[in-house]
Amino acid sequence: MKYTLNQADILVDLAEQTLFLPKHNKLYIISTGKNGIGEFENSGKTPRGWHKVALKFGHNAPKNTVFIARQETGEIYSQDLAEEFPERDWILSRILWLSGLEPNFNSGTGCDTFNRYIYIHGTPDTEPMGIPMSHGCIRMKNTDIIELFDLIPEESLVYISEKSLVKVFE
Repeated sequence: MKYTLNQADILVDLAEQTLFLPKHNKLYIISTGKNGIGEFENSGKTPRGWHKVALKFGHNAPKNTVFIARQETGEIYSQDLAEEFPERDWILSRILWLSGLEPNFNSGTGCDTFNRYIYIHGTPDTEPMGIPMSHGCIRMKNTDIIELFDLIPEESLVYISEKSLVKVFE
């Protein structure tokens, strides 16, 4: 199926490191894959194209709740916890798990966004936004991901663009 940008509930602009909700006129600064843009398994890159929000995790969880494998650990992120576990890639507050909608591009063997565990999720508020720093996911400030989570239902359409979307909405 072909989609158009005006159908998207979430627009992710990898060039500008922003996430836009057209129906709510909300813009957030994000952080995507530090390894760049791409769809291949184990690449650490952020996939492009059409996706949907397949599943959501963290309903009513406290801000800074720590998740491992989409399960709440019972921990609340803090600087002390960060120092205790310096190797963790922190997934906090809420998770929107994405699923690719384009066969053989971001869906299917070797390139499947869902099987790559690509999320939109919270990250420590000390992490920089506006520059690529993630392992392929789309990171947001915790207050932002909580707001997004409450505005966007499962099955919502997501478009991830490597080209700047700024001109589209001028």
